[in-house]
Parts: sequence; C-alpha cells; structure tokens
Amino acid sequence: MTDTLQIALDELAACLGPAGYLSGDDRPMRNRADASVGDPVEPLAVLRPADTAQVAAAMAICARHRLPVTVQGGLTGLCGGATPTAGSLAMSMERMRRIEEVDPVSMTITAEAGATLQSLQQAADAQGLLCPVDLGARGTCAIGGNVATNAGGNRVLRYGMTRQSVLGLEVVLADGTVISSLGKMLKNNAGYDLKQVFIGSEGTLGIVTRVVLALVPKPAWTGLAMVATRDFDAAMACLIEARRSLGPALSAFEVMWPDYWRMVTQNVPGCRDPFEAGHGFYFLVEVGGPDGAREEEAFKAFLQGAFEAGLIEDAVVAQSLADMERLWSIRDASAEIEPVLGDHESFDVSMSPAVLGAFVEDVRATLSKTLPEARAVFFGHAADGNIHVMASAPGGTAAIRHRVEEIVYDRTRWYSGSISAEHGIGSLKRNWLSWSRSKPEIALMRRLKAALDPDGLLNPGKVLPPEVTS
Repeated sequence: MTDTLQIALDELAACLGPAGYLSGDDRPMRNRADASVGDPVEPLAVLRPADTAQVAAAMAICARHRLPVTVQGGLTGLCGGATPTAGSLAMSMERMRRIEEVDPVSMTITAEAGATLQSLQQAADAQGLLCPVDLGARGTCAIGGNVATNAGGNRVLRYGMTRQSVLGLEVVLADGTVISSLGKMLKNNAGYDLKQVFIGSEGTLGIVTRVVLALVPKPAWTGLAMVATRDFDAAMACLIEARRSLGPALSAFEVMWPDYWRMVTQNVPGCRDPFEAGHGFYFLVEVGGPDGAREEEAFKAFLQGAFEAGLIEDAVVAQSLADMERLWSIRDASAEIEPVLGDHESFDVSMSPAVLGAFVEDVRATLSKTLPEARAVFFGHAADGNIHVMASAPGGTAAIRHRVEEIVYDRTRWYSGSISAEHGIGSLKRNWLSWSRSKPEIALMRRLKAALDPDGLLNPGKVLPPEVTS
C-alpha cells in the first residue's frame, strides 16, 4: 500500500469513526459481492456513513485522492452492480435506515437510503396507506437501491416502476456536493427535474441518501386467483378482458409457462400444485380496491365470463391470507429452483406483450438446437412485457455461458426488446448494452457521466461498456 493511499484511508477512518470505517479483518464478507453470479471482490475498506453529511465528507476525501467507490444497499442485485470493483472502496448504506416521516395528508413517506423496502411498507400500512413499490426481496433490499436501479416488481402493472413513486430525492455527487430536493409536490416544473437523472443510474452518477415516495390508499379488499389455461394466447385474451372489466382494480397479472410450473411444484417445498391435472399455461391475477363488495363482484364476473368463453380451464381462488401467500409462493419461488437447474444464466428482458409468446418459443427452440442439453424455464410480468428466463448452461464454462447469453439477447433484440426490464445493467450486462441502446444514446450517457463524475469514481466498471479505442 502506498503512503498516499494510506493517508487517504486514515482520513476516511478519522471522518467516519470506528463504526463507520472497517478495514483489514473487520471487513464483512457480505460486502464483497451482491446476489449475482460474479466472483466476489474484497474492497479496500468498507465505509458505513451514519448520515448524509458523512457520505458527503467521505466522498470529498475520495474525490481529493481519486479513490473509486462502489455503492451498496441491500446487496440483492443480480447484475453485479454492488460488487466492488478491484481497488475500490465499498460504501454501504446499512446504517442509514431511518424512516423520517409518514405524511398522511400529502400521502408521502420520507426515508434514508438504507431503509428496507419492507420497513417502508410497514410504516405506510400503519397509517392505512400502501407503498406501491413491491418486489420479492422486500425484506432485504434497500430503498436507495430500488431507486438507483428503478426497480420494478409485482405492482408495476398498476403503479408503474419505482420512478413513478419518487417525488423527492437527496443525492451526493462524486465531489461530495449534496443535491437535496426532498419536495412532496406532484407538480413541480421549476426547471429540470434533476431527480430523474439519478433514478436508474445505478449509483454511477450520484449516491442516493434520502427519498420521498408517494403513497396510495390501502385497498380495502384484495382478491387473488391462480388460473390454468390452455396456452399463452388464452392467457393474453384473459388479460385483455381483465383490463376491460376490472380497470384500475387490476394490480397483478403474473404468468408461468409449464416448464417453470413443473420445476417449482415438483421441487420446492411448500409449493404444492393446487390443480389436480396439468395444463398448458398458468397465470396469477390479483385485484384490489376501496369498495370490497363491488370489486369482489367484478372479479367473480371476470372469472365466470372467462370460463364461459372457454379461456379458463381451472382456477383456484384464495379464501384467506394464507391462501394468498401459498399461491404467491409458487410465482416467487424462482430463487429456490436454482439448485435444480445447476449452472445457469438468469435473464430479465422486456418487449411488447404481444410478442412474448413468440419470443419464448423462439428462445426455447434456438437453445434446443444449439445446446440440446440446456434446460430453460420462463415466467414473469407479462402485462408489462417483462419476462424472466432461467437457462441452464451445461458444463458451466465461460464459452457456454456466453453462448446462452448470446441466444437470449439476440432474440430479445430481434423482437425490439430490452436486455434489462427491471434488474439494471451493473457489470454483467454492460457489454450487451448496445444491443438495446443506440450509439447516440450511449454517447449521451457518457457525456452525463463525464459531467457529473469526471474522474470516474462512482461505481466504476458498471452500466457503460468499455470504450473502444482505434
């Protein structure tokens, strides 16, 4: 270690104190990687600021000494975005967990970046309100990371991505400057909407430290059904009818191809198949609203009409909260089938919902022809065009993994889709970014990065692909 580096680290240690600066053997193992498949990397040190002022002071030191920083939240990301780059510091938001306010009049919640999504949901619920952002990692993921990746999840159909819920944001720039815009206004056209620059930037342009989210009234009634149909087209016909007859009460429409269904219900404890016979396709539909009697009647009418039209072959309607949890567990069990697949690649792609069926069959056929031993399962949020693909990579070599990626991303590009629907780019997808973004778009991204982080200190090696020099 050079004397200059040691001086910088000593400054950080003095700035953050013993609880905020961990080095040597005190560096936790968890800060070496997020939940992605990449190799763990040991950071130079782990910074654990207690508030925005400490984040700003630490970044000012890092900027002066040109020390790169990898920002970390709940470490639930699947694209390597929070895995440290070699030679970087890890800045964890884990001590910044305060929920500062729930405002029932403005229907907003203000929280620090390290607060878990579930803690926001619980705080809103205590006031009779609902936090619209929701995803499977709710108990672990941090709201700052949700904002930084513009997380999607289960309620996008009704409430949109995380971006749609963010009213205010506080961000620390690479040089330590604090940009604080924590307003609660739905209407604010005073110049550029700067928060939009940072939402979805994965910590490469600034560090999210505090967030104001819009809340919504908690539904008085929620209905849920697991439905079996003959094929994808029948499910999409049900989706069209659900949108028409249920309107804004429709909150989730989750689809599962038979390959995913069988793998989950036959291998994951607690995920028992609720149907007596197998079917060609499955979807989970959820509705909710303020008038329980009216919404329940509309839900029953939708299901009955779909039965009579021959679109639904069977359905299980939840009668209790426990039923809802059991049915949702089938859809949420993707992480638990990873050991069954063995070496595999996971994908999070999106495209027009109208072509999802063709995309899945195309990917399945191409994988079968190119890698006959590969297995793949398909599931996702079809109503918003987001499909998750888990494809085994027999042998697990880098070449085979790359070939699996090439097949899925090539088909995604063919159908004019995106290589990332909700998980972000991180380090694992950066070399594929040009398959979804044009050269002018990537060039503009580079200009933003150069303007806000000219020394490349924030999350180096993430999102933007390496520049090709001639």
